[in-house]
Amino acid sequence: MKELLKEKLATYQSRVETGINNFLPPATTRPGRLHSAMRYSIEAGGKRIRPVLLLATSELFGATNNALPAAVAIECLHTYTLIHDDLPSLDDSDLRRGRPACHTKFDEATAILAGDALLTFAFQLISREYLKHPALAANLIGDLAEASGSEQLIGGQMEDILNEGRSVDADTLRYIHENKTAALLTAALKMGLRFCGPDKEQIRLVETVGLNLGLSFQIVDDILDATSDSNSLGKPTGNDAAAEKSTYVALYGIDQARAIARTHTESAIRAVKEIGGDVDFMVSLIADLESRIN
Repeated sequence: MKELLKEKLATYQSRVETGINNFLPPATTRPGRLHSAMRYSIEAGGKRIRPVLLLATSELFGATNNALPAAVAIECLHTYTLIHDDLPSLDDSDLRRGRPACHTKFDEATAILAGDALLTFAFQLISREYLKHPALAANLIGDLAEASGSEQLIGGQMEDILNEGRSVDADTLRYIHENKTAALLTAALKMGLRFCGPDKEQIRLVETVGLNLGLSFQIVDDILDATSDSNSLGKPTGNDAAAEKSTYVALYGIDQARAIARTHTESAIRAVKEIGGDVDFMVSLIADLESRIN
């Protein structure tokens, strides 16, 4: 089962890499420094979890259109958040995915603009590639914009910054991670399901999957930051503790944090099974993300 998961995951990841290469402007496009920085960051690898989830969800009942442009779009938006998170004014991280962060490789101004450009390109790509399917395009743009705006992803990041060095309660911590992490994972799942013509109940269920997967994903991230090393993770470790960030490890301890992650994983799996369709890969991937080491 593990080998089948790895094989199918690699197939999805390969599709994403091909899409990134085909859809993004070449590095030689003027201004070359900007487009080189964009490609440097998005081509750095990673698990491509969000676009993979989008593609896999689009195939639960058989996609009505090609979901790859939407998958590349969400990876563009995710990469913009990583570039900006690494900036000296935010997480001040010089390493990302095992190599220098964008602002370290280029400079801070270029990194800011590369992030801005990837954010904008995400919506440009969707509007361009689904021009002949306006209802689908509107839903995809709406899902992505809502998840990444001031009341969700960016709002969660703001709350995270505001609460550095403070003791926060469980509700505040959950708010941060529901928005900073779970919102974009939920968007990936919703956007994928849009290609299957979902009903309201399926949308509700996929939102439940995204929320619980996102919380489990973030809790595991917190645990890895506290227990792993930079070589394994491809980014600096111990930053959360150094910045006195609000994490599940800080609030609950490692053992209880692991138990909470397991509960959320189980909830996500139950909900994805209720959606129906060909869910075997999704179930295996959700379970595997809880036990990941990077």
